[in-house]
Amino acid sequence: MGRRYFLIALLFIGVVVGPGISAPAQQKQSDMTVVHVTVNMVQLDVAVTNNKGQYVTGLGPGNFAVYEDGIREKIAAFGEENSLPRSVRYSSHGGKVTGLGNILADGAPGAISPSAPGASVFILFDTSNYMYRQFALARDAIAQFVRSLNRSDRVAFYSYSRDFFRACPLSDQHTQVLDAVRSTVAGDDAALYNALLWTLKDADKFSGRRVVVVFSNGPDDASMVSPEDVRELAQSEGIPIYMISTRAAERDPLSTAVFKRIATSTGGKAYFAGHWQDQQKAFESIRADLEHLYMLSYYPAPNPNNGWRKITVKLIGKNLQKYHIRTRTGYRPRALADTAESFPFQGNASPGSVQTGSK
Repeated sequence: MGRRYFLIALLFIGVVVGPGISAPAQQKQSDMTVVHVTVNMVQLDVAVTNNKGQYVTGLGPGNFAVYEDGIREKIAAFGEENSLPRSVRYSSHGGKVTGLGNILADGAPGAISPSAPGASVFILFDTSNYMYRQFALARDAIAQFVRSLNRSDRVAFYSYSRDFFRACPLSDQHTQVLDAVRSTVAGDDAALYNALLWTLKDADKFSGRRVVVVFSNGPDDASMVSPEDVRELAQSEGIPIYMISTRAAERDPLSTAVFKRIATSTGGKAYFAGHWQDQQKAFESIRADLEHLYMLSYYPAPNPNNGWRKITVKLIGKNLQKYHIRTRTGYRPRALADTAESFPFQGNASPGSVQTGSK
């Protein structure tokens, strides 16, 4: 989900009187009620394709209708491909879209300007013993993917086995990322969902378009986080997940089903690429996706549902209903107390050890 804004309304109780004011009156004068109002801008990355899987470009905000729990939402900002999102203008009568306004600048935390064009791409690489035989080829495929990204894209490179390692934090210097990829070494057991949770928490510190690309052999034998918890977190944060498995789908039905569910519900894709040529094609498909996504943002209309909210996006216009839409399917509004240290673990479980920097 997009940035969270806090509007503080100060309601002063009492009136200003002369110097003869009594102690109780002075107390009343200093009393105030602080009302916290949360306004959550929901951001959607939307892919529109035809029956052949080709991207449909050139659409505007007036071609989209967004519904949350069946309630029609008003699109507040719109962006296409690598352009920065702009505010959407509406007519005073009828509320029809009349065009785009100013570029939206966001003040989310992070060393890199969140209002820069391009995407923030978080790559998570499986360095467990499951990947041992394909390690060198997998590393080369990731390096080629980094080289193919636009210069405006920021990239982070993380790896995991039993532990999670931030090899290169989010950077616009792609050569630094490539150095981290080349220096990665193999590990032991696989704690994919622990690592994916940490990656999502990092990605949520930035605004704009954020995606996570997972390159994994599939099995997870060490996580203390369930894939369903990770999936719901990604949906609520509005971060598409692209899952690349080096196993053919029929070889690991359980991981295949989980990967597909995570990718589909977050607006990403799942690939099952047993050969390095297929892995290269998967990365090319992800790069193409990043270049053709629409960005829609809205402030939710009043909704009594504080639980899971379903999102539906439809196309408006002549002959547009024949196209296919891919985006996240919903989210859960987050409470004010949500922090970077809170994790959806059962009991006292910990997400494993975390390392940052060089090994």
